[in-house]
Amino acid sequence: MDFLSVGWIWMYVGAGLMLAEILTPGFVMFFFGLSAATVGALVLLLPEAFHLSFMWQLALFSLFSLVYIVTLRRYVKDIFIGDNGKSRTFADEFSGRAGEVTQAIAPGVPGRVTVGDSEWDAVSAVPLAAGTKIKVLSRHNLTLTVEAV
Repeated sequence: MDFLSVGWIWMYVGAGLMLAEILTPGFVMFFFGLSAATVGALVLLLPEAFHLSFMWQLALFSLFSLVYIVTLRRYVKDIFIGDNGKSRTFADEFSGRAGEVTQAIAPGVPGRVTVGDSEWDAVSAVPLAAGTKIKVLSRHNLTLTVEAV
């Protein structure tokens, strides 16, 4: 078995592109790698039928790339990247948690609170002195809205 044949080179390129997906955002290179591996497998498994010129192999690579990106990306993306739905509920993770004011808070002037083992910027509708026990109402970006307990 010749590991430098055209079919194996396509397989190597496919594996390299799939590994390169780790370094790039967007989850697209994986499908180019899958396309290269498909062309390589066809050339290796059906050498008589796919003993085509390099231009035809590139045309097949392009066709498989388009088909894979259009049909498979929406289904496979959540498996590899994960569902981003949890990031939308991240604010709910803080709602109701208890903490303590570490730097006084005045209306319109943010202070600092400790919730768990982290310190956060916080705002409140009423003044809160350092040492006051608080409950988190909501989170907007990196600022918590709190009230006294």
